[in-house]
Amino acid sequence: MKITIPLSVLLLLFTSQLFSQTIADLKLKPKEIPKSYSTSDGHTCVSNQACNFYNDIETYSNFVGKLKSKAIQSFKSKTDSGSIMYFEFEHRFKGDNFLQGLLWGKEKQPSDEHPEEYVVKGNFLILWSFHPDSVLKEKSEAKIEALLP
Repeated sequence: MKITIPLSVLLLLFTSQLFSQTIADLKLKPKEIPKSYSTSDGHTCVSNQACNFYNDIETYSNFVGKLKSKAIQSFKSKTDSGSIMYFEFEHRFKGDNFLQGLLWGKEKQPSDEHPEEYVVKGNFLILWSFHPDSVLKEKSEAKIEALLP
C-alpha cells in the first residue's frame, strides 16, 4: 500500500515550523558565541537611541505595534562590544519608517556614529547595536536568517 501525504499537509508542517520560533530560539547560545567574546551585564549599545528604544518600547507602541515579549544579549571582546535586542510583537512589526528615523535620523541608514542594523521577519524585530565589522553580529545575523528565512 502506497502512502501519500497531500501537499497541503506538507505546506502546513513547513509553515508551522517557520512561525513557531521564539525569542529563546533566536538568541545566541553559549556554544555559538565566538571564543573572543564574553557576555556582559546590562545594555552595551553603540548609540543611546537603540537602548532607549529597547527600554521604552511600550512608549512607541502606537508607531511599532503591541509588544508581546523582548530580550537583550550584550557582549564584549577586546575590540568589540554591543547588544542584540530581540522583540516579538503581537502582530507584524509596522514601524520601519519610525525606527529608521529614531536610529539614524534624516539619513535613514547606518553611519559610523549610528551603526545599528535591524531585520524584521514576521512578528520579530532583531536589532544589532554593534560596529559594522563585528564578528558576533555576523554570527547572529546568520542564525536569524537560517531560522527566519
